[in-house]
Amino acid sequence: MSPTIYGIFFVVIIFLILILASAIKIMAEYERIVVFRLGRLIGIKGPGLVFIIPIIDTYIKLDLRTRVIDVPKQRVITEDNVTVDVDAVVYFRIVDPNKAVVEVQRYDVATGLLAQTTLRDVLGQKSLDELLSKRDELNKSLQSIIDQGTDPWGIKVSAVTIRDVALPEEMLRAIAKQAEAEREKRSRIIIADGELQASKKMAEAAEFYEKAPAALRLRELQTLAEIAREKNLIVVPGGDFGKVAGIAKAVNKKPVE
Repeated sequence: MSPTIYGIFFVVIIFLILILASAIKIMAEYERIVVFRLGRLIGIKGPGLVFIIPIIDTYIKLDLRTRVIDVPKQRVITEDNVTVDVDAVVYFRIVDPNKAVVEVQRYDVATGLLAQTTLRDVLGQKSLDELLSKRDELNKSLQSIIDQGTDPWGIKVSAVTIRDVALPEEMLRAIAKQAEAEREKRSRIIIADGELQASKKMAEAAEFYEKAPAALRLRELQTLAEIAREKNLIVVPGGDFGKVAGIAKAVNKKPVE
């Protein structure tokens, strides 16, 4: 055989190898390919070893793992006319590769835009208090609404999480004043309750002393003894307390050397 024939044979072998290499695809466990033959959808292939017909078949490879979309901050006006900036995170995955390719042009972009509009619509119907205190309920509501919107695209939204709620500076000051007023209110209630309990105990003590004069006299002696320890105080008792005060003064006076 002439060198020319060898050259042609070598080129044909290389071409066949390239064709065979392009016809064989290896898909990971989490990957699928949607195959079109002459423009017609023929189905999903994978995982593992997949054969396609070069030139005739075209395919789009998809990742079935859960993906995350970071929804940028959205300006929301709440039901009580408070303007806040809210951002969220959306977790989704492909459950039907055929629909994800045929029914929507770019499923990830479409899901992100749907999440943005849904975030503004749902949170705009809530008050600021609900937005701050009912995060779990709002997350579930957003997840359900977005999931219904993406279902025709073969997309399953597994979770939506409101990540941050940014309040205006004047609203933060108002909330701080409200919290301070609430703490002051609780403090006053505690003090008033303590005074009420103390007055009840004093009334009970007065009734007891009225029934037991000896106990009252002992209490008087104890009080005068405590006063006598304060050398810078002057005690001017009335009635029968004069004698007791003199005794207390004598006890407290230091002996003259």
